Amino acid sequence: MTSVTLGTERSRAADDASRAPSLALAPATPGEELPFLTTTVEKMVQWARRSSIWPVTFGLACCAIEMMATSCSRYDIARFGAEVFRGSPRQSDLMIVAGRLSRKMAPVLRRVYDQMPEPKWVISMGACASVGGVFDNYALVQGVDQIVPVDVFVPGCPPRPESLIYGIVMLQRKIDQQRM
Repeated sequence: MTSVTLGTERSRAADDASRAPSLALAPATPGEELPFLTTTVEKMVQWARRSSIWPVTFGLACCAIEMMATSCSRYDIARFGAEVFRGSPRQSDLMIVAGRLSRKMAPVLRRVYDQMPEPKWVISMGACASVGGVFDNYALVQGVDQIVPVDVFVPGCPPRPESLIYGIVMLQRKIDQQRM
C-alpha cells in the first residue's frame, strides 16, 4: 500500500495496522490538488467484511456470560465492528459457540450454521466447545469442529472477555488474508 505525501508525488510504504484504503492527493488541474481514494475492490470488500462482523449468539453454558460481557462498556467490542449481536442467523456472518455442546443440540447448531449467509465464520469459545472440556462422556460432543468448521479456537474455562476479543482480532486478520 502506498500513499502520496502532501505537495509531492513521491510514494512511500505505509505501515497501517488497519490496512484501510489510503488517501492520495492528485492534481486535477495544474497547481490544484483534489483528494481521492485509491484501492482495489478486493481490498475494499475485505476491509468492509472484517470491520462489520455481526455475530449470532449461541451461548450454551457459563462461557455465554463471558461472551455477553464483551459487549459491555468495559470491553466494548464495538471498537472492532462486532457489537451487533443478531438474533437471527440470516442477519449474521459469525457464530460464536460458547459452552458445551450436547449431542441433542448438535443438529440445531448445524441448522443455525446452514441458515447463515456466505461468507460465514465460527469461533469456538471455551474448553468445552473446543475439545469437550472436563466433560468426557457420551452425551457431549468433544469439539464443535465435528459439527461445523471452526475458524478460531478461544481457550479457557471460561475464557475472559479479553480472550474473545483477541479471537475476534485473529478472525479479522484471517478475513483480511482471504481472497474473493
